[in-house]
Amino acid sequence: MTMNLSSLIAEYGYLALFAGCLLEGETVLILAGLAAHQGYLQLHWVILIALAGGFAGDQIYFWLGRRHGGWVLARFSRLAPVVERANMLIARYHELLILGVRFMYGFRTAGPIALGMSTVPAWRFVWFNALGAMIWAILIGGAGFLFGNTLTLLLVNFKKIEQTMFVVILCAGFCVWAWRRYKFRKKFKKP
Repeated sequence: MTMNLSSLIAEYGYLALFAGCLLEGETVLILAGLAAHQGYLQLHWVILIALAGGFAGDQIYFWLGRRHGGWVLARFSRLAPVVERANMLIARYHELLILGVRFMYGFRTAGPIALGMSTVPAWRFVWFNALGAMIWAILIGGAGFLFGNTLTLLLVNFKKIEQTMFVVILCAGFCVWAWRRYKFRKKFKKP
């Protein structure tokens, strides 16, 4: 039995979406929204699964900061001034930071860890994290769906090139992720 990209998406799309949203997820969520537009996935499930994955991922990072924040700072000593500045912002604006951290370039992972290292109560993080994950899943998943609609309007033969578009977007997302990881490691590498 041969599997093409569309049957792979239909078979494993929701699982890949959840796994991607545990980590960072924007590219995966946009692709899932696009797949929903093309009929391979259901948009309401895309949003719910992205919400669950995004929420769970940030909770894990929060608890990592809460339990092992000292080790993270010891391992990456150059983070200390960043965390110190972040703590000043967290003290005044923690609700907005919890809601917006998933939209801030470079803070998707570090933000919840810093919030976990702060004095923000865990119950408050849970509440605002759930609200932020819901907003994020609706906006980014909806943007992927609208992106599919736009491509369909602009490219008359989109159905013929949709598999190529999925691969191009996935590769572009992976390249951006790899570049960000490289820059982060280079910036905070011990001398």
